[in-house]
Amino acid sequence: MSRVLGAAVPLSAAARLQLMWLASPALPVGGFSYSEGLEAAVESGFITNEATAGAWLRDQMHLSLARSDLAVVAKALPAWQRHDLARITQLNDWIGHTRETTEFKLQAEQMGRSLVEWVRNRGASVAPNDPRLAQCAALKPAPTWPVAFALAVAQCLPDNPASTAPHSNTIKDTLLSFAFGWAENMVQAAIKSVPLGQSAGQRILQSLIDDIPAAIDHACALPDSQRQAFTPMLAILSSQHETQYSRLFRS
Repeated sequence: MSRVLGAAVPLSAAARLQLMWLASPALPVGGFSYSEGLEAAVESGFITNEATAGAWLRDQMHLSLARSDLAVVAKALPAWQRHDLARITQLNDWIGHTRETTEFKLQAEQMGRSLVEWVRNRGASVAPNDPRLAQCAALKPAPTWPVAFALAVAQCLPDNPASTAPHSNTIKDTLLSFAFGWAENMVQAAIKSVPLGQSAGQRILQSLIDDIPAAIDHACALPDSQRQAFTPMLAILSSQHETQYSRLFRS
């Protein structure tokens, strides 16, 4: 059955604030404690200054984030709005099965579990009896970060029946929040590990912001058959980071 796009209803002020909140590095999910291979890239000499750090993160955003996590969030949000647990389980399994290292898998699961707990405890603005929260928490072996993020957003939006889908602008606003949160965390990791000054970090963040819309467009256009997680060098560096002698970030 074909799906009809919902009307272009602007997000409420509360929903927009929620997206800003989810993008905050102060969100207590532990994102700041991971470098996603960047620290190992510094140790190996691939990243030495502002230019190489910026190029590395832009490549990571387009080749990894856009083709994997952003694409999953774009599918998980409407699935949560439809209360489609089978689809959510499929997406969560895909994230777990395609993480290329133990480090990446543990990060996705730890941040997912932490976000579920944050959603559970964030107060009266969310219905405490929403069955989706328990469903997300029960995902095996754990709720992953992109799937939990999509639920946190879906709880601020109206449900959609099975015959409709959220308007594309709602999905893109959600992906903007997800991508910006990732970019800010990674820039802070670069500032600490290269190391770089704050001004250099802000210039890198601006370059990532300039590229985020194109990454989101790519993620939204990907069918399931073209979603992928294949970044061999990043996987090698992540594996090396697990046993790196001296490190600032979690492994």
